[in-house]
Amino acid sequence: MRTVDPEKHALKRANIVAAAAAEFAANGVDGTSTAAICRRACIGSGTLFHYFPTKRDIFHAVFSDDFERSAAIYEEAVTAVRAEAGLELLVDHLVVSLADPLAPGLMAAAVLQAYRDEEFGRLLAGDEARLRAALTSLLERMAADGRRLAFGPDRTARWIQRLFDASFLATGDRDYDPSAQATELRKTVDWLTGRQGS
Repeated sequence: MRTVDPEKHALKRANIVAAAAAEFAANGVDGTSTAAICRRACIGSGTLFHYFPTKRDIFHAVFSDDFERSAAIYEEAVTAVRAEAGLELLVDHLVVSLADPLAPGLMAAAVLQAYRDEEFGRLLAGDEARLRAALTSLLERMAADGRRLAFGPDRTARWIQRLFDASFLATGDRDYDPSAQATELRKTVDWLTGRQGS
């Protein structure tokens, strides 16, 4: 019986997921074939299906892996000694994601898939709920420390989340500039959290 090297297995899986992400971003779910993913990943179809039985499973993996990384960042942010440092960590994480060249295509694919794939919709909603909970927790701590928020902690968290959601949807716009968007988002978050000039 062949033994599996966990490190090689994880690297091959990561290569498949990265190749799939690029294909889904360029062509959407319906326009992406498993053959195209295999070509981009430089693997045969047998290898692909060993890791992922269906194209839907691959699509879920692209986002599930990202959601796991995000969940770890949310946890790190919430447990930061200073709430403001935790908020900065969250904002930095979201801003970096906005600059990802695959963001426009993946966002479009995710929105479509969430409407027709109940399980994926739950994955997406779970990530949004974890982000909102992290933001709210940090903003509650900031308010308790005397920071004057524009609204209550929960409402401010929702506004911050909506701003980033709208920004992700705008990444496909012809005049979208990630650097300018990041600067404007940071200024808006500073206003919402009473941090301008601090």
